[in-house]
Amino acid sequence: MHVLVTGAAGFIGMHTARVLLARGFAVTGVDNFAPYYDVALKHARVAALRGLPGFSFVQHDLADADRTARLFRDGAFTHVVHLAAQPGVRHSLEAPDAYVRDNLVAFGHVLEGCRHARIAHLVYASSSSVYGASNTLPFSEDQRVDQPVSLYAATKAANELMAHSYAHLFALPVTGLRFFTVYGPWGRPDQAPMLFTRAILAGQPIRVFNEGRMERDFTYVDDIVEGVARVLAIPPAPATGAPAALYNIGNSEAVALGDFITALAHALGCAPICEFVPMQPGDVRATRASIARLAAATGFAPHTPLAAGLARFVAWYREFHHV
Repeated sequence: MHVLVTGAAGFIGMHTARVLLARGFAVTGVDNFAPYYDVALKHARVAALRGLPGFSFVQHDLADADRTARLFRDGAFTHVVHLAAQPGVRHSLEAPDAYVRDNLVAFGHVLEGCRHARIAHLVYASSSSVYGASNTLPFSEDQRVDQPVSLYAATKAANELMAHSYAHLFALPVTGLRFFTVYGPWGRPDQAPMLFTRAILAGQPIRVFNEGRMERDFTYVDDIVEGVARVLAIPPAPATGAPAALYNIGNSEAVALGDFITALAHALGCAPICEFVPMQPGDVRATRASIARLAAATGFAPHTPLAAGLARFVAWYREFHHV
Protein backbone atom coordinates (compact mmCIF):
# COMPACT_ATOMS: atom_id res chain seq x y z
CA MET A 1 0.00 0.00 0.00
CA HIS A 2 1.12 3.50 -0.88
CA VAL A 3 -1.13 5.94 0.97
CA LEU A 4 -1.56 9.61 0.13
CA VAL A 5 -2.35 11.48 3.35
CA THR A 6 -3.62 14.98 2.62
CA GLY A 7 -3.35 17.54 5.39
CA ALA A 8 -0.28 15.69 6.70
CA ALA A 9 0.96 18.83 8.47
CA GLY A 10 -2.32 19.00 10.36
CA PHE A 11 -3.18 17.58 13.77
CA ILE A 12 -4.93 14.36 12.75
CA GLY A 13 -2.97 14.07 9.50
CA MET A 14 0.39 13.97 11.25
CA HIS A 15 -0.77 11.25 13.68
CA THR A 16 -2.34 9.26 10.84
CA ALA A 17 0.81 9.35 8.75
CA ARG A 18 2.92 8.23 11.70
CA VAL A 19 0.67 5.25 12.50
CA LEU A 20 0.48 4.10 8.87
CA LEU A 21 4.26 4.32 8.57
CA ALA A 22 4.66 2.27 11.75
CA ARG A 23 2.51 -0.41 10.14
CA GLY A 24 4.82 -0.64 7.15
CA PHE A 25 2.95 1.41 4.55
CA ALA A 26 4.60 3.92 2.24
CA VAL A 27 3.09 7.35 2.93
CA THR A 28 3.20 10.52 0.87
CA GLY A 29 2.10 13.54 2.85
CA VAL A 30 0.63 16.64 1.22
CA ASP A 31 -0.13 20.02 2.78
CA ASN A 32 -0.34 23.65 1.64
CA PHE A 33 0.62 25.15 5.05
CA ALA A 34 -2.39 27.46 5.09
CA PRO A 35 -1.86 30.20 7.71
CA TYR A 36 -5.14 29.67 9.58
CA TYR A 37 -2.92 29.25 12.64
CA ASP A 38 0.82 29.49 13.23
CA VAL A 39 2.47 27.46 10.47
CA ALA A 40 5.48 26.85 12.72
CA LEU A 41 3.45 24.12 14.43
CA LYS A 42 2.66 22.58 11.05
CA HIS A 43 6.32 22.59 10.07
CA ALA A 44 7.19 21.00 13.42
CA ARG A 45 4.70 18.20 12.78
CA VAL A 46 6.21 17.49 9.35
CA ALA A 47 9.71 17.63 10.86
CA ALA A 48 8.64 14.89 13.27
CA LEU A 49 7.69 12.72 10.28
CA ARG A 50 10.73 13.37 8.11
CA GLY A 51 13.29 10.63 8.28
CA LEU A 52 10.75 7.95 9.14
CA PRO A 53 11.15 5.02 6.71
CA GLY A 54 8.67 5.18 3.84
CA PHE A 55 7.69 8.85 4.25
CA SER A 56 7.86 11.56 1.62
CA PHE A 57 6.32 15.01 1.62
CA VAL A 58 5.04 17.40 -1.04
CA GLN A 59 3.96 20.97 -0.36
CA HIS A 60 0.91 21.32 -2.55
CA ASP A 61 -2.43 23.12 -2.77
CA LEU A 62 -5.19 20.68 -3.68
CA ALA A 63 -7.36 23.53 -4.99
CA ASP A 64 -4.95 23.73 -7.96
CA ALA A 65 -6.69 21.41 -10.42
CA ASP A 66 -3.81 20.81 -12.84
CA ARG A 67 -1.20 20.18 -10.16
CA THR A 68 -3.52 17.87 -8.25
CA ALA A 69 -4.19 15.88 -11.42
CA ARG A 70 -0.42 15.52 -11.91
CA LEU A 71 0.03 14.53 -8.27
CA PHE A 72 -2.35 11.60 -8.72
CA ARG A 73 -1.08 10.71 -12.18
CA ASP A 74 2.55 10.49 -11.05
CA GLY A 75 2.13 9.37 -7.45
CA ALA A 76 1.26 5.67 -7.90
CA PHE A 77 -0.97 5.81 -4.81
CA THR A 78 -3.14 2.83 -3.95
CA HIS A 79 -5.12 4.46 -1.12
CA VAL A 80 -5.98 8.00 -0.03
CA VAL A 81 -6.74 9.41 3.42
CA HIS A 82 -8.11 12.89 2.80
CA LEU A 83 -7.81 15.02 5.93
CA ALA A 84 -6.95 18.38 4.37
CA ALA A 85 -9.62 21.00 5.01
CA GLN A 86 -10.29 24.45 6.35
CA PRO A 87 -11.35 23.71 9.95
CA GLY A 88 -13.20 25.76 12.51
CA VAL A 89 -16.92 26.32 12.97
CA ARG A 90 -16.69 29.95 14.10
CA HIS A 91 -14.11 30.94 11.50
CA SER A 92 -16.50 29.89 8.73
CA LEU A 93 -18.62 32.93 9.62
CA GLU A 94 -15.64 35.21 8.96
CA ALA A 95 -13.92 33.61 5.95
CA PRO A 96 -16.51 31.65 3.96
CA ASP A 97 -14.46 31.74 0.76
CA ALA A 98 -11.76 29.60 2.37
CA TYR A 99 -14.31 26.88 3.17
CA VAL A 100 -15.71 26.82 -0.34
CA ARG A 101 -12.22 26.66 -1.82
CA ASP A 102 -10.52 24.21 0.53
CA ASN A 103 -13.45 22.00 1.53
CA LEU A 104 -15.44 21.84 -1.71
CA VAL A 105 -13.26 22.75 -4.69
CA ALA A 106 -10.19 20.91 -3.39
CA PHE A 107 -12.25 17.85 -2.45
CA GLY A 108 -13.67 17.77 -5.97
CA HIS A 109 -10.13 17.63 -7.33
CA VAL A 110 -9.28 14.80 -4.94
CA LEU A 111 -12.31 12.82 -6.09
CA GLU A 112 -11.29 13.31 -9.72
CA GLY A 113 -7.75 12.23 -8.92
CA CYS A 114 -8.98 9.10 -7.16
CA ARG A 115 -11.33 8.29 -10.00
CA HIS A 116 -8.70 8.47 -12.75
CA ALA A 117 -5.97 6.80 -10.66
CA ARG A 118 -8.35 3.95 -9.76
CA ILE A 119 -7.67 4.33 -6.07
CA ALA A 120 -8.60 1.20 -4.12
CA HIS A 121 -10.15 3.16 -1.23
CA LEU A 122 -10.66 6.83 -0.38
CA VAL A 123 -11.19 7.56 3.32
CA TYR A 124 -12.10 11.17 4.03
CA ALA A 125 -12.80 13.31 7.08
CA SER A 126 -16.32 14.44 7.77
CA SER A 127 -17.41 15.88 11.12
CA SER A 128 -19.93 15.56 13.92
CA SER A 129 -20.92 19.11 12.91
CA VAL A 130 -23.08 17.64 10.13
CA TYR A 131 -25.69 16.69 12.75
CA GLY A 132 -26.51 20.37 13.24
CA ALA A 133 -28.58 21.30 16.26
CA SER A 134 -30.16 17.86 16.62
CA ASN A 135 -31.18 17.04 20.19
CA THR A 136 -31.32 13.30 19.54
CA LEU A 137 -28.34 11.80 21.36
CA PRO A 138 -26.32 9.79 20.68
CA PHE A 139 -25.93 10.89 17.07
CA SER A 140 -26.45 8.00 14.66
CA GLU A 141 -25.35 7.71 11.05
CA ASP A 142 -29.01 7.11 10.18
CA GLN A 143 -30.08 10.60 11.30
CA ARG A 144 -30.79 13.44 8.86
CA VAL A 145 -27.89 15.81 8.24
CA ASP A 146 -29.56 18.32 5.94
CA GLN A 147 -29.95 21.17 8.45
CA PRO A 148 -26.43 22.46 9.16
CA VAL A 149 -25.98 25.42 11.51
CA SER A 150 -22.61 26.57 10.11
CA LEU A 151 -21.00 26.79 6.69
CA TYR A 152 -18.25 24.47 7.91
CA ALA A 153 -20.88 21.82 8.68
CA ALA A 154 -22.52 22.40 5.30
CA THR A 155 -19.24 21.78 3.46
CA LYS A 156 -18.70 18.53 5.35
CA ALA A 157 -22.22 17.33 4.57
CA ALA A 158 -21.60 18.28 0.94
CA ASN A 159 -18.40 16.20 0.96
CA GLU A 160 -20.46 13.16 1.92
CA LEU A 161 -22.85 13.74 -0.99
CA MET A 162 -20.00 14.37 -3.43
CA ALA A 163 -18.21 11.19 -2.37
CA HIS A 164 -21.38 9.12 -2.65
CA SER A 165 -21.96 10.36 -6.19
CA TYR A 166 -18.47 9.23 -7.24
CA ALA A 167 -19.03 5.87 -5.58
CA HIS A 168 -22.28 5.47 -7.50
CA LEU A 169 -21.05 6.75 -10.87
CA PHE A 170 -17.52 5.35 -10.95
CA ALA A 171 -17.53 2.50 -8.40
CA LEU A 172 -14.95 4.40 -6.34
CA PRO A 173 -14.86 2.90 -2.80
CA VAL A 174 -15.30 5.80 -0.37
CA THR A 175 -15.69 5.99 3.40
CA GLY A 176 -16.51 9.12 5.36
CA LEU A 177 -15.55 9.45 9.02
CA ARG A 178 -17.47 11.81 11.27
CA PHE A 179 -14.93 12.87 13.87
CA PHE A 180 -16.09 13.97 17.31
CA THR A 181 -14.05 16.71 19.12
CA VAL A 182 -10.54 15.34 18.72
CA TYR A 183 -7.88 16.29 21.26
CA GLY A 184 -4.34 15.24 22.16
CA PRO A 185 -0.66 16.04 21.56
CA TRP A 186 0.12 18.30 18.58
CA GLY A 187 -3.47 19.66 18.68
CA ARG A 188 -4.67 22.80 16.95
CA PRO A 189 -4.08 26.11 18.78
CA ASP A 190 -7.67 27.25 18.12
CA GLN A 191 -9.23 24.29 19.94
CA ALA A 192 -10.35 24.34 23.57
CA PRO A 193 -7.57 22.15 25.06
CA MET A 194 -4.82 24.39 23.67
CA LEU A 195 -6.67 27.65 24.35
CA PHE A 196 -7.58 26.66 27.90
CA THR A 197 -4.13 25.28 28.71
CA ARG A 198 -2.35 28.40 27.54
CA ALA A 199 -4.67 30.64 29.54
CA ILE A 200 -4.67 28.55 32.72
CA LEU A 201 -0.88 28.36 32.84
CA ALA A 202 -0.68 32.12 32.29
CA GLY A 203 -3.21 32.83 35.02
CA GLN A 204 -5.60 34.34 32.49
CA PRO A 205 -9.38 33.79 32.27
CA ILE A 206 -10.80 31.25 29.86
CA ARG A 207 -13.97 31.94 27.89
CA VAL A 208 -16.64 29.37 28.69
CA PHE A 209 -19.41 29.50 26.11
CA ASN A 210 -23.13 29.11 26.79
CA GLU A 211 -22.47 29.78 30.48
CA GLY A 212 -20.82 26.36 30.64
CA ARG A 213 -23.95 24.47 29.53
CA MET A 214 -22.15 22.58 26.78
CA GLU A 215 -21.34 18.90 26.32
CA ARG A 216 -18.84 17.36 23.94
CA ASP A 217 -17.82 13.85 22.99
CA PHE A 218 -14.07 14.38 23.52
CA THR A 219 -12.11 11.74 21.58
CA TYR A 220 -8.39 11.11 22.02
CA VAL A 221 -6.42 11.37 18.80
CA ASP A 222 -4.89 7.87 19.04
CA ASP A 223 -8.42 6.40 19.05
CA ILE A 224 -9.33 8.48 16.00
CA VAL A 225 -6.27 7.29 14.09
CA GLU A 226 -6.82 3.66 15.04
CA GLY A 227 -10.31 3.97 13.58
CA VAL A 228 -8.91 5.54 10.40
CA ALA A 229 -6.36 2.76 9.96
CA ARG A 230 -8.90 -0.01 10.50
CA VAL A 231 -11.46 1.51 8.17
CA LEU A 232 -8.82 2.03 5.46
CA ALA A 233 -8.35 -1.74 5.31
CA ILE A 234 -12.05 -2.47 4.64
CA PRO A 235 -13.31 -0.71 1.51
CA PRO A 236 -17.10 -0.86 1.11
CA ALA A 237 -18.30 -3.75 -1.04
CA PRO A 238 -19.91 -2.71 -4.36
CA ALA A 239 -22.29 -5.68 -4.17
CA THR A 240 -24.44 -3.71 -1.71
CA GLY A 241 -24.94 -0.81 -4.16
CA ALA A 242 -22.68 2.22 -4.33
CA PRO A 243 -19.45 1.32 -2.47
CA ALA A 244 -19.86 4.10 0.09
CA ALA A 245 -19.85 3.99 3.89
CA LEU A 246 -20.10 6.42 6.80
CA TYR A 247 -18.94 5.93 10.38
CA ASN A 248 -18.96 8.01 13.53
CA ILE A 249 -15.70 7.98 15.47
CA GLY A 250 -16.19 9.27 19.00
CA ASN A 251 -15.67 8.25 22.59
CA SER A 252 -19.45 7.77 22.93
CA GLU A 253 -19.60 9.89 26.08
CA ALA A 254 -20.98 13.42 26.42
CA VAL A 255 -18.70 15.29 28.84
CA ALA A 256 -19.93 18.53 30.38
CA LEU A 257 -17.66 21.44 29.58
CA GLY A 258 -17.25 22.19 33.28
CA ASP A 259 -16.07 18.64 33.92
CA PHE A 260 -13.60 18.92 31.05
CA ILE A 261 -12.18 22.14 32.50
CA THR A 262 -11.90 20.54 35.95
CA ALA A 263 -10.05 17.53 34.53
CA LEU A 264 -7.68 19.73 32.50
CA ALA A 265 -6.96 21.97 35.50
CA HIS A 266 -6.22 18.88 37.60
CA ALA A 267 -3.75 17.63 34.97
CA LEU A 268 -2.10 21.06 34.92
CA GLY A 269 -2.08 21.48 38.68
CA CYS A 270 -3.55 24.98 38.33
CA ALA A 271 -6.91 26.54 39.15
CA PRO A 272 -8.82 27.97 36.17
CA ILE A 273 -10.37 31.43 36.02
CA CYS A 274 -13.63 31.14 34.08
CA GLU A 275 -15.36 33.92 32.15
CA PHE A 276 -18.87 32.79 31.21
CA VAL A 277 -20.12 34.06 27.85
CA PRO A 278 -23.10 33.32 25.55
CA MET A 279 -23.00 30.52 22.99
CA GLN A 280 -21.44 31.53 19.68
CA PRO A 281 -23.29 31.40 16.33
CA GLY A 282 -22.77 28.06 14.61
CA ASP A 283 -22.12 26.15 17.85
CA VAL A 284 -24.26 23.29 19.12
CA ARG A 285 -25.03 22.53 22.75
CA ALA A 286 -24.14 18.83 22.87
CA THR A 287 -22.58 16.01 20.87
CA ARG A 288 -22.28 12.29 21.50
CA ALA A 289 -21.50 9.54 19.01
CA SER A 290 -23.19 6.24 18.46
CA ILE A 291 -20.30 3.97 17.48
CA ALA A 292 -22.19 0.71 17.00
CA ARG A 293 -21.63 0.76 13.25
CA LEU A 294 -17.87 1.35 13.61
CA ALA A 295 -17.53 -1.39 16.22
CA ALA A 296 -19.46 -3.87 14.09
CA ALA A 297 -17.36 -3.17 11.01
CA THR A 298 -13.91 -2.98 12.60
CA GLY A 299 -14.10 -4.59 16.03
CA PHE A 300 -12.78 -1.35 17.51
CA ALA A 301 -14.32 1.33 19.70
CA PRO A 302 -12.54 4.41 21.11
CA HIS A 303 -11.79 3.84 24.77
CA THR A 304 -9.21 6.33 26.12
CA PRO A 305 -10.54 7.90 29.35
CA LEU A 306 -10.56 11.70 29.38
CA ALA A 307 -8.20 11.94 32.36
CA ALA A 308 -5.62 9.70 30.68
CA GLY A 309 -5.84 11.55 27.39
CA LEU A 310 -5.51 14.96 29.03
CA ALA A 311 -2.50 13.80 31.05
CA ARG A 312 -0.73 12.82 27.82
CA PHE A 313 -1.72 16.08 26.18
CA VAL A 314 -0.45 18.16 29.10
CA ALA A 315 2.86 16.25 29.15
CA TRP A 316 3.35 16.97 25.46
CA TYR A 317 2.34 20.64 25.87
CA ARG A 318 4.83 21.22 28.67
CA GLU A 319 7.65 19.57 26.72
CA PHE A 320 6.89 21.23 23.39
CA HIS A 321 6.41 24.72 24.84
CA HIS A 322 9.04 24.36 27.59
CA VAL A 323 6.65 25.26 30.40
